[in-house]
Amino acid sequence: MTIDMLFDDVLVEIFNSYLKLHYWLWYRQRNTWRPLVHVCRRWRYLVFASPRLLNLRLEYEGHGPTSEVLEAWPVLPVILLSTFSGHPKSDQRWDNMVAALESEHYYNRICEIVISDITNSRWERFAAAMQKPFPQLTHLEVWVYRGVVPILPDSFLGGSAPCLQTLRLRSIPFPIMPKLLLSVNGLVELSLRDIPDSGYISPDVIATALTVMTRLETLQLLFRSPRSRPHTASRPLHPPTRFVLPALTELEFGGVYQYLEDLLARVDAPRLNYLLITFFMDLNFDVPQFHRLIGHAEVFKTFDHAEVLISDRSIRLGLSPKTRLIDHLTLLELQINCRELDWQLSSLAQVCSSFPLISTLEELEIRESDQLKSSHSEDDMENAQWLELLDPFAALRDLYLTRGIAQRICGALQDLFGERATEVLPALRNLFVRTRPLQPVQEAMIPFVAARQLSGHPVAIDRWRR
Repeated sequence: MTIDMLFDDVLVEIFNSYLKLHYWLWYRQRNTWRPLVHVCRRWRYLVFASPRLLNLRLEYEGHGPTSEVLEAWPVLPVILLSTFSGHPKSDQRWDNMVAALESEHYYNRICEIVISDITNSRWERFAAAMQKPFPQLTHLEVWVYRGVVPILPDSFLGGSAPCLQTLRLRSIPFPIMPKLLLSVNGLVELSLRDIPDSGYISPDVIATALTVMTRLETLQLLFRSPRSRPHTASRPLHPPTRFVLPALTELEFGGVYQYLEDLLARVDAPRLNYLLITFFMDLNFDVPQFHRLIGHAEVFKTFDHAEVLISDRSIRLGLSPKTRLIDHLTLLELQINCRELDWQLSSLAQVCSSFPLISTLEELEIRESDQLKSSHSEDDMENAQWLELLDPFAALRDLYLTRGIAQRICGALQDLFGERATEVLPALRNLFVRTRPLQPVQEAMIPFVAARQLSGHPVAIDRWRR
């Protein structure tokens, strides 16, 4: 049987599978259906007869006037893409795209808008064109350059976007954000990145908006600076009523820990399986709501592997299953941004001291970046800080260290004698070091190994080969 002999419905299903595959392989391009309609008249008819099943969209990047490009095809939903920053003809293409936003004939067909290169000279016209409802708009992504100071009027999107499913904004202060968010109860992804100080939204306002987002799966809130700290007077004196985000699986936050604590005091997310948190440096980290959130997410309870990466700018803790079979689906990562190594260790130790998962982990890797090797190689660290970091890992059996970290940690461990030698990492059985030769490490650790042997908790030292 040749392809020409297939029934129409079978052929359409083949088209559908082909387009779905190419959607992911080619960075979510939507125009991959175009070659199909040029094969023959029958294929062209079948494709255009099944626009919903095949999810047909017209990607328009401003190549040519809208009257020529969009009119050349049947009436289909339109995706506006701005990916031409720096192109010699970018101004003309930008004008063509904004013309589509302004046109009474085309704007109601626009289903996605992705703009990533707005400059000051382009912002005013774009903002003016967006002051009306877009009835088919489901995806809106707008990034501006750091030097741009955008102002979105109250009439942005007509003050309402009931069909919107994805909202991604970067570097944009948004005075009417609370009003708009309350109208997007079908939102699946909300991403507010590089939020400037002038765009501050309080945890209470965000939490109130989230109450209507029962379909929200992804939430990203990343502030530009530590000045996003919530005002003490606005923080609740009594625990607020907590509500559940039933569909939320991914949460990414960047800011001061007090903001996250205030937000998490109002929400719960039992289906969470991806958590990426970045804190600005603080002298004291008191994060009980963060710990509660992790404790309520069932998938994190399966984690038994931890990684600590120390660099010249931050310290990062990542938790995952030892098998790594589902790393792309489940991940918990905490990063604290600061430059001083002693502050890095002290900050992470504070968080780990009451971290519900730390005491059950069996495997830990501690690595340093190349930048750390050069910038902190001469630091004379207090051994007590390393021991403070290791203390919570009560169930740890295997400890993996890169060479530079091994020199520091072994220096702390070799001074432990008697009961103290078994109080730190009491379940430790194997110490793996990424270094050649291994003998200097083994010799430096003789007192610690001997103390563990006498206490009935032997530790073997070997080279980290993987």
